[in-house]
Amino acid sequence: MNRKSWIAYLLVLLVLIITFFAGPFLDKGNFTIRLIGWDLLILWCIGIIALLFQKQAGFPQLIDDGVKPFKRYGIPFLIGTIFGLADVFVFEVLLTHEPYQGLPPFLQPFPYSLFLYGSGAVHVEILHRLLPLTFAMLISWKFLPVRYHPVIFWVFAILTSVWEPLEQLPSGSWQLIAYSFISGFVFNLLQAIYYRKAGWLASLFIRLGHYFWWHILLGIYVQYLV
Repeated sequence: MNRKSWIAYLLVLLVLIITFFAGPFLDKGNFTIRLIGWDLLILWCIGIIALLFQKQAGFPQLIDDGVKPFKRYGIPFLIGTIFGLADVFVFEVLLTHEPYQGLPPFLQPFPYSLFLYGSGAVHVEILHRLLPLTFAMLISWKFLPVRYHPVIFWVFAILTSVWEPLEQLPSGSWQLIAYSFISGFVFNLLQAIYYRKAGWLASLFIRLGHYFWWHILLGIYVQYLV
């Protein structure tokens, strides 16, 4: 990795460390705080192995001089924002539920939510994008002719895009289940596409855009205004 990529790596690691140590401290308050464990820090250390081989796998580096910042951060965050606003509209406006009596399990108190869901996004993107796509493409570059590489990428992009929606299917009407699966699949597939175009941080910023609206701003609204 180049110097800029190492700096980005250390900044992400700093967020994980702050979240790891801040959680137990806040757990003494009146909120039920979700904690991260050593497993996320270990996973990030494993992920750095994949980050070292981005160019060999055919992906841009973490901070690649050939990728404009707006393509790496701006467009991905806007994509995530669209999906985040859609989820807020569907689950908080269209669907009716009992008034919140406190923060539900999918929300956390601000400003801890910034660190927790930032760390959570890193966790998901290592498991769902960084590790499987990097090593799949590394193996294809080593053992398969170049003409098969796009096929391998799309196969693994689709498989990893189905993974999360199947894990998080809600209960309810078939329309809600269909919305959750289709939107989740398209969301994850766009992440894989932008990972290939602009690097792993682009994939991460799509998720951060979604989490910003669905977990962080919605959490602030419930915590302070409801």
